[in-house]
Amino acid sequence: MKKIGLVGGISWVSTLDYYQFINEGVNASLGGLNAAECMIYSLNFGDIQAKGWVHSYELLFNACEHLKNSGTDCIVLCANTAHLFADKLQAALQLPIIHIGTETAKAIRKAGLKKVGLLGTKFTMEMDFYRSKLEEYGLEVLIPEKQETRDYIQHTVKEELGVGFINPETKASYISIVEDLVGRGAECIILGCTEIPLLISQNDFTIPVFDTTKIHCEAIVEYIVS
Repeated sequence: MKKIGLVGGISWVSTLDYYQFINEGVNASLGGLNAAECMIYSLNFGDIQAKGWVHSYELLFNACEHLKNSGTDCIVLCANTAHLFADKLQAALQLPIIHIGTETAKAIRKAGLKKVGLLGTKFTMEMDFYRSKLEEYGLEVLIPEKQETRDYIQHTVKEELGVGFINPETKASYISIVEDLVGRGAECIILGCTEIPLLISQNDFTIPVFDTTKIHCEAIVEYIVS
């Protein structure tokens, strides 16, 4: 098996899912007592919040460099927003990074869909680093129109989901936000933040929902056992 290095802690709550899904996937593929050979560098999310995502390259680079020096074959960034620096990190480290946006785009195109509604942190929704990966695959990306809605998603991801707090009122609000995107023509919804699947899932909707955490983990498992 190939060894992977996970940059986690962003947040620790969703890093738990990564560890579980990857090991379950490897075991399903190889059977017996096989599990992933991996290393996790769990960042202090508080440090990233103090600096702000756009100023956190050095924190991520240092984590990746530690993993590279430990003998990993590839790097996994366990957060959609961390992919703000994915291309720059890959170039600097000379190690492959399995990109969550690229893998999500492939899954959506495989399903024959083109117009997507994207939920994520305000950085993921508003900046080009993530949407451009989707658009490279011919996808049309819709995000919530109102700034206050995007700010609300950012706040709840940070203050609630990031610490594992599940609020039924927040869930109802997210469902309403998705319904608005569907009303604007979205054929499917991307849960483009690794904490959002803690709150909503395919069970809450009739249209296809793409859980980026699970999609990412499936691609990671495929890489590990290839």
